[in-house]
Amino acid sequence: MGEFHFGRVPNFDVISVNSTPINDRVSKILLLQRTPLKKHSSMTQETFQIAFVLLPKFSSLTLSSLVEPLRIANYCDGNPLYNWSYLSTAGDPVPGCSGYSVETQAIDDAMVENLDAVIICGGWNAERYEDPTLERWLRLIARRNAILGAAELGAYVLAHAGLLNGYAMTIHWHCRNAFKERYSDADLRDQLFVIDRNRMTCAGGVASLDMMLAEIRTRYGHALADEVAEQVVYLAPRDTSEPQRTLQDRGQSAVATMLKQAIEVMENNIERTVRIPELALSLGLSQRKLERLFNKHFDCSAVAFYRRVRLQRARVLLTHTDMSVLDISIACGFASSSYFSKSYAEEFGMRPRDHRLAWPDTDKNPYWPGLHTVSGEQSARQRRQRPLLPAKPSTG
Repeated sequence: MGEFHFGRVPNFDVISVNSTPINDRVSKILLLQRTPLKKHSSMTQETFQIAFVLLPKFSSLTLSSLVEPLRIANYCDGNPLYNWSYLSTAGDPVPGCSGYSVETQAIDDAMVENLDAVIICGGWNAERYEDPTLERWLRLIARRNAILGAAELGAYVLAHAGLLNGYAMTIHWHCRNAFKERYSDADLRDQLFVIDRNRMTCAGGVASLDMMLAEIRTRYGHALADEVAEQVVYLAPRDTSEPQRTLQDRGQSAVATMLKQAIEVMENNIERTVRIPELALSLGLSQRKLERLFNKHFDCSAVAFYRRVRLQRARVLLTHTDMSVLDISIACGFASSSYFSKSYAEEFGMRPRDHRLAWPDTDKNPYWPGLHTVSGEQSARQRRQRPLLPAKPSTG
């Protein structure tokens, strides 16, 4: 089989999907069940035009979660409520992180007048993606008061162009602190998605689906948004106010509530660390009890786990910012830069400076062990057996 590309069909430059009506019988049933809050037929309203600007290594899950709700909205309504296209600066096929490419159309000033919304789909290394041509084009979009959006790490592009100034926004949780270091004035929210006037940003992944359902709900009513959610078997769409991570969602269902609270304290006290006896006391536990919990569930001491939390933060700062190694060691609670480098090498297999210099752009199998997928001596053996590839986690 030849190389598979999304985005181009015969006699068309770029995919623009207008779904066909469902069969008459099902259509009548759905129309009887639905009581629209307002008319949303394309006969009474122009089709809403959305462009997705793809950056290299975009997440396939994120892109699908953005596009599929639009396609299904057209399907359920029987009219072309939405029309979309895939764009890039050069108009070449853009490779995603899952191994396939999406063909795109080159951005052009002439198309600005016809677009109602533009959403940046950013993946790995989006924090280092700088394209003056794209930024100038995005400013043209902004001057028309069209909607500008970003998914996953695409917010870096909007922020670099100055297009998030004065707007509430969000970004994927793993780089939230690094983003704040770079854009200290950003109104950064710990939410799945944020819609603030004509800006919409989301954490990526399935949060993209939540954001697009909210868009459909706002524009065409709750009934249609509910139908779309049912079509994708998404029974409990989440609200914009929900956080990206909760302690209950970390895959450790057996972990005691006190242990979850201890981890939260650690994550909220990176630069100025809390001593383990003080942490145990604040939770109403003896230090011995707290240590038993960490050894039982993570096969390591509380001190070792806390150090791993800080080293994970350090790794994000190394790969997402230009902070010096010394500044990063201080920001992550290490009193000595030599101890920081030693601890970092033991955890990730190379020194911090080497890790930053070795950052690959072509790695197809990124590996980023998390706090809850590696633990103790077992994780150390796994790291020795497989060289760590310095790449970021992906939601796609």
